[in-house]
Amino acid sequence: MKVKFLFVFLLVCTQLYGQDFNKKLTSYVNPFIGTGAVGNSLSGNNYPGATVPFGMIQLSPDTREAPNWDTASGYDYNDKTIVGFSHTHLSGTGVSELFDVLLMPTTGKGFFDPGTKEHPEEGYRSRFSHEQESASPGYYQVQLLDYKINAELTATGHSGFHKYTYPKGESAHLTIDLNHSMNKGNWNGRIINSQLHIINDSTIVGYRLFTGWAKLRKIYFYAKLSQPIIKSSLTDGESISENQQLLNGSNLRAVLDFGTHHTEPLLVKIGFSAVSIANAKENLSLEIADWDFDKTREEASAIWEKQLQKIEIKASEEIKQTFYTALYHTFLQPNNLADKNGDYMATDYTTGKASDGTHYSTFSLWDTYRAAHPLYALLQPKKDVAFINSMIRQYDTYGYLPIWQLWGQENYCMIGNHAIPVIVDAILKNLKGIDVEKAYEAIKNSSTRSHLNSPFETWKKYHYMPENLQSQSVSITLEMAYDDWCVAQLAKKLGKEKDYQHFIERSAYYKNLYDQKTGFFRAKDDQGNWINPFSPLKYGANGGDPFTEGNAWQYFWYVPQDVNGLISLVGGAEQFTSKLDSFFTIKNSHGEINGNASGFIGQYAHGNEPSQHVAYLYNYAGQPWKTQFYVSEILRRFYNNSSSGYAGNEDCGEMSAWYVFSAMGFYPVNPASDTYAIGSPLLNEVIIHLDNGKTFTIKSDRKNKDDNYIHAAKLNGKNLSSPFIHYKDLIAGGMLEFKMKSNPDKHWVSR
Repeated sequence: MKVKFLFVFLLVCTQLYGQDFNKKLTSYVNPFIGTGAVGNSLSGNNYPGATVPFGMIQLSPDTREAPNWDTASGYDYNDKTIVGFSHTHLSGTGVSELFDVLLMPTTGKGFFDPGTKEHPEEGYRSRFSHEQESASPGYYQVQLLDYKINAELTATGHSGFHKYTYPKGESAHLTIDLNHSMNKGNWNGRIINSQLHIINDSTIVGYRLFTGWAKLRKIYFYAKLSQPIIKSSLTDGESISENQQLLNGSNLRAVLDFGTHHTEPLLVKIGFSAVSIANAKENLSLEIADWDFDKTREEASAIWEKQLQKIEIKASEEIKQTFYTALYHTFLQPNNLADKNGDYMATDYTTGKASDGTHYSTFSLWDTYRAAHPLYALLQPKKDVAFINSMIRQYDTYGYLPIWQLWGQENYCMIGNHAIPVIVDAILKNLKGIDVEKAYEAIKNSSTRSHLNSPFETWKKYHYMPENLQSQSVSITLEMAYDDWCVAQLAKKLGKEKDYQHFIERSAYYKNLYDQKTGFFRAKDDQGNWINPFSPLKYGANGGDPFTEGNAWQYFWYVPQDVNGLISLVGGAEQFTSKLDSFFTIKNSHGEINGNASGFIGQYAHGNEPSQHVAYLYNYAGQPWKTQFYVSEILRRFYNNSSSGYAGNEDCGEMSAWYVFSAMGFYPVNPASDTYAIGSPLLNEVIIHLDNGKTFTIKSDRKNKDDNYIHAAKLNGKNLSSPFIHYKDLIAGGMLEFKMKSNPDKHWVSR
C-alpha cells in the first residue's frame, strides 16, 4: 500500500513540476548548445568545457589557434581537431581573449608546435569525433583519436583538474603551451613575458603577462602531477633545453615525458591566481586537496544542480534542454577574480583585499544590463550585490564605473555607462549590502567625468552628440539619455532634488535628434544641421557612423525610460504601432548588414542587443496580442537545443537571459524599473524559488504549441488590468495564471 501511495505521489509531483524526479536538472543542460553554426547562421560563441557558477576557471577544449571573432570562445562544433585544453574562456563574446595555460597530452613523439587543422600530424593537435565526446555542467570528456587518449576535465572556482588515460605501452607526454592565445594580432595582443619553472618531478609553476583586449593581464599557476616527470624539454621558440628547470620568455612551451610504464591515468590539478604563485598554490590546496577526480566532478555538478533549482519548469524535453542550458549560460559570467584569501588585482595593479572573498570581473555591460542583471536581481540578489560592489571598486581606483571590464581591466568596448542602470536597479529594488551613498557618488561622477565615448562637456554644451565631434553619435545620445534617467531615479529616491532635476532634463535629450520629417533619430553636426545622405537601413559598426552595430530602424525604439514619450513623438499609439508593424516586415534592400546583426524578422535583429526589447513595445500602445505573436516567434525561431542554438553571440548570458525571462512570460523593457512587460509564456508551468524563501508560480493553460495568445490572466486570483506585472508582485510570492489559445484576443486586459 505504501509503495502504491509513493508511486501515485511521484506521479502527481511529476505532473505538477513537469520533470522526472529521478533526473537532475543538470541532465537537461547541453553545453554544446551554441558552440557551432550550421550554414551561414551564428551560433552563440559558447564553449563546452568545465566550470562552476561565476568561477575564475573555464577549462575547455580549443579547436582554433588563429584569431576569429565568430569562434571567440576557442571552440567550434564544426571543427575536426582539438589543439588542447586551456583554463580561461569568455562565454559568447565577439572578441577572442584569455585561453590561459594550454595543456595537451600526446603519445609517441613529444610535440612543441600545435600543427594545423589540415595537418594535425605535424604537431600536438589531435582529431576528435562528437560520437566520442561528452559534456555536462562541471565536466568535459573527449577521446583524442590520434593518440587514443581519453581526456577528462573538471573544475573548481580557481582550479582545473585534468584526467588523461593513455593507452598502455605507449610513451606518454604532456605539452604545456604558455604562448597559446587566439588574440594575437587583434587588439595588439601578445605575450609580454612568461615563465615556466619545474620545481620538482611533480610540481610546475609559472605565469604569463599578456596584453590585448585587457591592456595588462596577469595570471599565475601552480600545478601538481600524479606521476613523476621522467624527462622534460623546454623551448623559448628558438632553442630546446632538456631537463632545464627554469625558463623565461614570450614563446614558452614544455614537453613532459612520463615513460611507458603507466598503469593509472595521469592526473593534473592546477590552481590559478591573478595575484601570485603563492596564492595559486593556496587556492589549489583549499579547493582540490586530494587526487579524487570523480569527487571534484561530483561536487561541481552538485553546485550546478543547486543553482539550476532556482527555477523549476514543466515543458517538453527539448524546451527543458534549451531553457536549463540558457539558465546555465547566464550563471557562467561575471567571474570571481579574488583568491580564497580575498586578494585581487585592482585596476591600478595593486593588490586589494575583498572582505567577502569575491571580486568579480568580465562585465559585458552593454549587453548584460538589459536582461541578465535584472535576472540576477531576481534570482541571485546576493550575487548581484557582489557584482555591484566589485564595480564600485573600479570607481575607487579608476574614477568611474566599468563600461566593459575584463580580468579587472577596463577595455572601453561599446558605448554608454551601463553599470549605472545595474546599480540603480538593485538599489530601487532594495537589495541589501550596497553602500547607497557611495554608489550614488560613483554613478554621478561616472555621468559627469568625460572618458572615451562619453565626452560630457559636449553633452552639456549641445544637449546631443554632434557626429563631427563624436562618432556613434545617435546611439550614444540615446544610451546616455537612458543612463541619465537612471541617475535621476536614484537622486529622487535619496532626496537630491537638484540632481534629480538636472539628470531628468538630460534624459530627455534624445528628443533633440528626432527628425519629424523622416520619423527617425538622425545625426546632426555641431551647427545643428542634419547630416546627409541618410538612410534608415544603413548600418554602422563600432565607429565611423552615427549608429553602433545597427541602423536607424533598430535604434529608433531605444527610449526604454520614456516609451510613452516616444509614442507621442510619432503622433500617438496608432502611428506607433504602424511603425512597429513596418519594423517587423521591412527587408534590408541595401544588402549591407553589420556582422553582429542576425536573427531577422524584418528589421528586427534578435542576434544583437539593440532590438531585443522591441517586440514588447506593442504592450505600451494597446496591442499586446502583437507582442505575444512576435515573442513566441522569436522564442521558437531563434533558440534551439543544437550547436547553432542561438541567433548571434550569446554575450556573457544576455541572449540566454532574454530566453529565460521570455519563456517564463515577462521581460524588463526598462531594466532599471520594477515593471515587466508580459509576452507569451512558452512554459506550461514555472516555479521560481526566491532568495527570501518564497515561491512565485506561473501556470499556462496551453493545449497545444500554437496556443500563443493570452485570453485571460490572473495574478493571485484577480484579473490583470494591464499587460504588465511588477517586481513587488514576484518577490511577495504568489501565482500568475494564463489561459492560452491559438487565436488573438484583443480585449483580454480590459475584462
